[in-house]
Amino acid sequence: MAQNTERARAAQATPTARAGQVGGTATAPWPTLPAPSSPAGQSPQTAPVPQEARRGGAASRKVAVVTGAGSGIGRAVAHALIAEDWSVVLAGRRAEALAETARLVGLTDVNSPTVMTVPTDVTRPDQVDALFAAVQERFNHLDLLFNNAGTFGRAVPLEELSYDDWRSVVEVNLTGSFLCAQAAFRAMKAQDPPGGRIINNGSISAHAPRPHSVAYTATKHAMTGLTKSLSLDGRPYRIACGQIDVGNAATEMTGRMQTGILQANGQTAVEPVMDAADVARTVVHMAALPLEANVQFATVLATNMPYIGRG
Repeated sequence: MAQNTERARAAQATPTARAGQVGGTATAPWPTLPAPSSPAGQSPQTAPVPQEARRGGAASRKVAVVTGAGSGIGRAVAHALIAEDWSVVLAGRRAEALAETARLVGLTDVNSPTVMTVPTDVTRPDQVDALFAAVQERFNHLDLLFNNAGTFGRAVPLEELSYDDWRSVVEVNLTGSFLCAQAAFRAMKAQDPPGGRIINNGSISAHAPRPHSVAYTATKHAMTGLTKSLSLDGRPYRIACGQIDVGNAATEMTGRMQTGILQANGQTAVEPVMDAADVARTVVHMAALPLEANVQFATVLATNMPYIGRG
């Protein structure tokens, strides 16, 4: 009995590491990049980490593409995948933000099999094609796409939303997700053996809208349709597709939740948030499943946020 008690005390005293505890999603407009000048369209920022010595380099690693990897949930997921010995391709519009994602885990050596950065505007088909061409050139296979790039857009009354504001949200959230999913699907179908996984970042807004969010909410409802269609069309090729619907992860995009945001009853209220690392752990779990199993839809949210009975 005394030995069991000592073992229990030792287990409680052992800290549990939390991978990818980072946050922050830029809300300022991102500059549009020119089309890549090289066939690969890549700007590598890579470096070795201790896992490489254990796993034998790129050949033994699974490969993931993470869009919107320069901040917030994308950065947290990238770090969590790296901690689990994945090779990760960081995609996003801002090259300096991608480099910072790599730097935060000490990845600065261009010869590492761990990370590659590819500045990419997901709304431009040529840049999306260049992104996945770079993945094939570097790794020759693809196991996972985390379709994460997105924008909330302007929070204004519906009648004040301009056509350009509507279109910019639709192009990033829906068209960009489609273009990346299509390119990943082609790569996964063509590789030998075929197969892979696509995880789409939905939102609580895929279920229930906030006031003044018509463009964002419409695209997140559409994301659910994209997820279901990819799941169906991917069956013959061992391509699984799931969706994670996130509520109030602590990033710059959700900064308003912590200072006060409009509720359905017209009042303004502060809302609880959660660590982006909690989202990342869920994505890593979904990604680690064998292709014979799939999390079709997962909802991860701050426990006390106004969602069940929102407003």
